[in-house]
Amino acid sequence: MLRYKKDLKKFEVNFMRYLGTLFWTVLLMEMLTYVAGSMLGVSFQFETGIILGVISTVLIIIISSILPEPSGGKEVVH
Repeated sequence: MLRYKKDLKKFEVNFMRYLGTLFWTVLLMEMLTYVAGSMLGVSFQFETGIILGVISTVLIIIISSILPEPSGGKEVVH
């Protein structure tokens, strides 16, 4: 039972991390497509920002899984 709770907690943390990454990436990509479209004089396409946001999120998750964890002995407290 304890192992199940640890696995569930780890899943919840990772899920929220990925959901937060997706939310902010899509939001930033929407702003980017709006500004770039305005500068180029084209109409705003909501779908373009969504597609770029999802692709960027996948790339961010892949890159973060490839990079090694910090191996410092001390925890950094902010």
